Amino acid sequence: MVKYGLDYTRCRWILPLLLGIGVIFGIIALAGRGWLESQTSPYVQQASLWESCSRSEQGGQWNCVSLMRYAWGRAAAATYLVGFLLLVICFALAIIAFAIDTLRFNFIRGIGGLLFVSAVFSIMGLVIYPVKFSSEIRMTGINMFSWAYGFGWTTAIMEICLGFFFCCLPNYEDQILGNVKPTYFYSSP
Repeated sequence: MVKYGLDYTRCRWILPLLLGIGVIFGIIALAGRGWLESQTSPYVQQASLWESCSRSEQGGQWNCVSLMRYAWGRAAAATYLVGFLLLVICFALAIIAFAIDTLRFNFIRGIGGLLFVSAVFSIMGLVIYPVKFSSEIRMTGINMFSWAYGFGWTTAIMEICLGFFFCCLPNYEDQILGNVKPTYFYSSP
């Protein structure tokens, strides 16, 4: 990849692959039941983006309540879902952009801008959820925001980092396409 840059056939698919991994992490965050869990025994609380479940300290069945009954629950789910849908659109656009033989660098910069918008929506949902959940839902014991919530933050961080990469990539268009003569720092005596 160092010698050929993104013009090299196998290396040009790294960015869409990273976006695909971000989409997979987003699916895990949306579907996961581990946004909030009890940290210590007895394990009496667990929640996802969509519902909160609790049970008595003696065990028994989980009693689940939909978070869509609350305005903040709908807002958190909607903003995170909008961010995820924008990420999926960026993934599709990146596949199209990198499938064309000649890279369209202005198109790539647009994907980077859309990734930043996606990150803003994702972060809004990821901030609304814990702030309002901890203030409006009665929790028992020691609780922690868990693995699915972490996948949500990983997705948001990937959106930001890939947004920078997609926006900065067109600045190096000549180097990537091999139009610049290499500079050597070693000269023979």
